[in-house]
Amino acid sequence: MTHRTHDRSPSPQPDSEPSLLKRLKSSHLSDTPASSATTDPTPHFAPDLFSPSNIHRLHSEYDGSSPFKHVVVDKLFQDDLLQRVKDEALSELSFSEKETDIYKVYQTGDLASLNYLDEQQIALLPSLLTLRDALYSPMFRNFLRAVTGCGPLSGTKQDMSIVSYRKGCHLLNHDDVIGTRRVSYILYMPLPHYQGWQREWGGALELYPVKPGPEGLPEPEPVPSKSIPPVWNQFVFFEVQPGHSFHSVEEVVVGESEDGRQRLSISGWFHAAQPGEEGYQPEPQPELKSSREQLTSTQTDFKAYPENIEPPLPTDTLSEEHVSFLSEFLNPVYLQARTMKALASRFVDESSLELHSFLCAPLADKLRSGLKEKDEVDGLGPNRPTRIPPHTAGVEGAWQLRGPPHKWRYCTLKAHEGGSKMAVSPRWAHTDPDEAIRSLQDELFPSPAFRAWLACVSNLLPLRYTAEARRFRPGLDYTLATSEAKETRLDVVLGLTPQVDGQDTVAQNGHANGDEAEIEHGWQSGEWGGWECYMAPHDEEDDPAVYRSGSSKKKNGQSANGTNGTNGHVENGEVEMHDEEEDEDEEEDDGTLLTVQPGFNRLLLVLRDEGVMRFVKYVSAAAEGSRWDICGEFEIGMVQEESDNDES
Repeated sequence: MTHRTHDRSPSPQPDSEPSLLKRLKSSHLSDTPASSATTDPTPHFAPDLFSPSNIHRLHSEYDGSSPFKHVVVDKLFQDDLLQRVKDEALSELSFSEKETDIYKVYQTGDLASLNYLDEQQIALLPSLLTLRDALYSPMFRNFLRAVTGCGPLSGTKQDMSIVSYRKGCHLLNHDDVIGTRRVSYILYMPLPHYQGWQREWGGALELYPVKPGPEGLPEPEPVPSKSIPPVWNQFVFFEVQPGHSFHSVEEVVVGESEDGRQRLSISGWFHAAQPGEEGYQPEPQPELKSSREQLTSTQTDFKAYPENIEPPLPTDTLSEEHVSFLSEFLNPVYLQARTMKALASRFVDESSLELHSFLCAPLADKLRSGLKEKDEVDGLGPNRPTRIPPHTAGVEGAWQLRGPPHKWRYCTLKAHEGGSKMAVSPRWAHTDPDEAIRSLQDELFPSPAFRAWLACVSNLLPLRYTAEARRFRPGLDYTLATSEAKETRLDVVLGLTPQVDGQDTVAQNGHANGDEAEIEHGWQSGEWGGWECYMAPHDEEDDPAVYRSGSSKKKNGQSANGTNGTNGHVENGEVEMHDEEEDEDEEEDDGTLLTVQPGFNRLLLVLRDEGVMRFVKYVSAAAEGSRWDICGEFEIGMVQEESDNDES
């Protein structure tokens, strides 16, 4: 299938299609009128901004700042100018919703395109034009150079837009390194401007320290060390540095309500001097990879099966020993020979399956109640004191934080001190839900019995494996889009996310009646995030991790090789197979192959072709608890059937 993909920047960029005043072009070299370059911008800025003593103070603060060099200017422009800019932006500009694996924002087109508007249109935005020209004036660019020591900055390559973070909007960890960017900046205009933005509303700029990664390259720590809440007319800027300038924007957790609350800002980049400009020098090859480039170099650490155990063949039936072991974990219907045969037939055709009520009832009941209770105890449940929990929430006891956050952030189980414990039988006898999850991670997924079961239902031979219990905390955790460029993999994910009250029954039975079917909210509506998403392979200049928000992420789509997915529901001791229908109303193909919402007691099997991107969407602070799963990934071999006509 042919898939249309879109460029995905690690930070929101203006549209490549016209959209300002309904018509605005993307970033480009600006034909700045000569008059704007000769007009003195000083009266538009705050008093004494350019005084030698202020520049010296800011330079000293910049040099001494951490976790990387940055500076905060408390007041940049004259307040009346910024208020007029805010009014023009809200009344005249068009904001488009943008969502990828790494951000969700509302954004205008590139303000460099103001020069391409006619006089009648320009007359609607006089203050915005004044502010833009002041920002990119020689005086202000020299001010930035004096504070940061960044070298010559371009006056012709302008790169800026107005961004609105409303409820649910966020920007995950990245370093801003793309092309010729030199200085990243943000000018805050939080609304309402007459009321100070409260820290508990979210939207803070978060800065991350770095540590050496496995290959010796710097990687961001999982937790930010500095948080800068938005303040009206505050200006934050820093030099873009590969391997150092890691930052994110905390989710905004308040709605606009009656006073129009939103984290409004003007943000963008100053670029290095371009060809033909004073100070231009060709770009040197960077010593460190950008956060965007590092996403393509992710490797999975696989474990080998014991060599003394004969590999299973898909045509083999499960042994009595395998059935006995698996029956302590699985719903018995999935151990029936005819069920496995039906699943195998479906998987060959569709390359993906989602099996409901996968675990046996006693184990599922233990996990459902235990995980809900654990979220409450850890301050991650629906009654937590703040919508965005502290970064320390849920990482005490059996769980630890896993990064680096420019690739992923979530909690994993700590290894048992002193080695593995003796297995508990039956498995649902575990009193601690952490240990019940550990038994799935350490006993079920790596077992020869589960390997044989996978071979039966997939017609594939698992060669090596990795299995990891994951906890994605609301307002904190996610994975970003990565792919395996060289090999096809079998993904096996057991969803263990308890549903909101009234939806557990729906998740177990696979259907709802009456009002339950009409009122869709929480995990199944997509509003809490946390969905597993597969995206089509892409060209070098494109990135597939851009998808439309709305109905396309609320339902399961196609499998990770382009075919429709299949769901299996347990009904009266039998498995009923249902095809997932394609959305006939889709206006365009956006590269999404499969989207699966968090569910409880559901096993997802996906044959992921080489190059297919995969991620778990950021879990919103609106979620009433954590997203839990056991994530397995298997290297696979294909079993060749011998033909009767073979002469060899």
